[in-house]
Amino acid sequence: MGEIYNDQVEGRNAVLELLESGKDINKIFVTKGEKHGSIYKIIAMAKQSKVIIVEKERKQMEEMAQTQNFQGVIAMVPPFEYCEVEDILQEAKQKEEEPFIVILDGIEDPHNLGSIIRTAETAGVHGIIIPKRRAAVVNSTVNKVSAGAVQHMKVARVTNISDTIEELKKAGLWICGTDINTSVDYYNQDLTGPIGIVIGNEGSGISQKVKKNCDFLVKIPMKGKVTSLNASVSTGIIVYEAVKQRKK
Repeated sequence: MGEIYNDQVEGRNAVLELLESGKDINKIFVTKGEKHGSIYKIIAMAKQSKVIIVEKERKQMEEMAQTQNFQGVIAMVPPFEYCEVEDILQEAKQKEEEPFIVILDGIEDPHNLGSIIRTAETAGVHGIIIPKRRAAVVNSTVNKVSAGAVQHMKVARVTNISDTIEELKKAGLWICGTDINTSVDYYNQDLTGPIGIVIGNEGSGISQKVKKNCDFLVKIPMKGKVTSLNASVSTGIIVYEAVKQRKK
């Protein structure tokens, strides 16, 4: 049995999203005296859902907070529940859609992971696959940056990204990697049908082993002096190109 711990969801919008999602909440802490605006709504919803509310002094709340901008409210939740890759494929099947998956090869910054989850959720991606080692995990920062999108997104953690890509290929997916040194611009590549889009590490990109496993590679053309984009921006550009193509 692994370690049992609570995770925290902080900030008014993130906690409201959490309450609306109907997920388990152990407790909600609010700063004493803050009963106005959306805090009032949070308290009302929590009471309705029979979630325990605890008022604490501002100083105690600041000590508990994991993020700077917790806005007077912290929810304690059971740890994020990762799913299996099979559950993501099942999600696509239930929606009667071609699988649309984002595979992250070593994203280390939780802010990037949160942004990617937010973008993927708005784009209708069925799930995200992350590695178990040397990568960001879903925590309170990721939850907050994703604006609560983690509550609605399937995330699978796998031991080996290359092996998982092989499984997805067997399930009929085409795997698209991103590589600055390839000749194909992302908008000239067919991104329709069952697809997995691989985004690499912020600094070193996709590992050589994963790159070899991709069916094709695309690049985002760079015209400026800076020759790289933030990982979450790259994800947004390519994911939305796929959305555009898939709507035709």
